[in-house]
Amino acid sequence: MLIDMSTNRPGTPARQTATTRRRHDDAPDTNALFTRLAALEDGPEREALRDELVTAWLPMAHRIAGRFRDRGESIEDLRQVAALGLVKAIDRFEPERGAFESYAVPTITGEVKRHFRDRMWALRVPRRVQELRNKVRVARRELTQNPGAPEPSSADIAAHTGLTEDEVAAGMEALESFSTLSLDAELSAGDDGYSLADTLGSSDASFDVVVDRESAKEGLRRLPERERAILYMRFFEDMTQSRIADQLGISQMHVSRLISRSCAKVRDEVMEQRGTRRGPGGRAK
Repeated sequence: MLIDMSTNRPGTPARQTATTRRRHDDAPDTNALFTRLAALEDGPEREALRDELVTAWLPMAHRIAGRFRDRGESIEDLRQVAALGLVKAIDRFEPERGAFESYAVPTITGEVKRHFRDRMWALRVPRRVQELRNKVRVARRELTQNPGAPEPSSADIAAHTGLTEDEVAAGMEALESFSTLSLDAELSAGDDGYSLADTLGSSDASFDVVVDRESAKEGLRRLPERERAILYMRFFEDMTQSRIADQLGISQMHVSRLISRSCAKVRDEVMEQRGTRRGPGGRAK
């Protein structure tokens, strides 16, 4: 005869007693309810019974959500996600397969982890990189758990995890991708503090000038020598049209026409070249 040593009552297997001891206080006995739920068709009675089960197991879902506090998400939102995982577990649970708690805990935990993976990243990164981040984070914690342990190097983490140093570097970068700073974030606590926006560069118009000059070079080379000379005197030596006309022995009006015609010719060639590169519809070839 099997004896329950905790109650001195016959008929209770010791294995069942051990299982009972491991059960959490927020794990109610709802086997009968799940059996009834499995036998019911969709309808008001089934919905009411399902709600009853959700209410009974909600404390457990909240306990699981509490494991993930202080990770950048409010506890209220975490509880909502855990409750969603609980509903999924109730809908998918098959009573003949075992205890509900054994099925619900990983289901709810997975739902919360998926929430962090898919919703909480400030920068979207591939799942593979997210997994590297988690491995690196766990390895750093394990390698520094002893008091006085130095900060592990990339080589130390690679040796501990079996990853390559390149994979460790990707995981380290992902650790900084979980949250972002506002451009107005203060970067110094002193009186001379500055914001992140103050460290960013701005567009330099000189780059556009360089691009335009390089684009015009070929067209300028194809101009007649006198027209090249006129453009050089006008735009590089800053001579007036009248002075250019006196130096070349032609009229100022003729100088003006030559400048206009030369500039238009070079401009048309540049635009034609850019149009050829981009192709129809402005698409680059």
